[in-house]
Amino acid sequence: MTAPNELRLLPWSGPDDKPCYLSTDDPDGYMSRLADNIEAVQLHTAADLLADALGALDDRDTNLNDLRRLGHDLTGALRNVLRVAISRGHLPAKSEPYRT
Repeated sequence: MTAPNELRLLPWSGPDDKPCYLSTDDPDGYMSRLADNIEAVQLHTAADLLADALGALDDRDTNLNDLRRLGHDLTGALRNVLRVAISRGHLPAKSEPYRT
């Protein structure tokens, strides 16, 4: 998580798709817990999509439209996972190679 007096990147975007930050020293506050729960859902969704992708890629009968939709969903999930990694301090925020 973030150190005291640091801003936490939240797992959602604000107006104009700009990043949202939380300033608090209370990891048990409402917004901190909400962000933790949303991050957990995003990570679980990414794991489920990865399993779906592995199955679809192994299935020769998977049609192109399903693969495109899966690729789109995986892109969104990867964006969320990267945002979680930045928020938790596993990636520096200034190295964002993607749009949050």
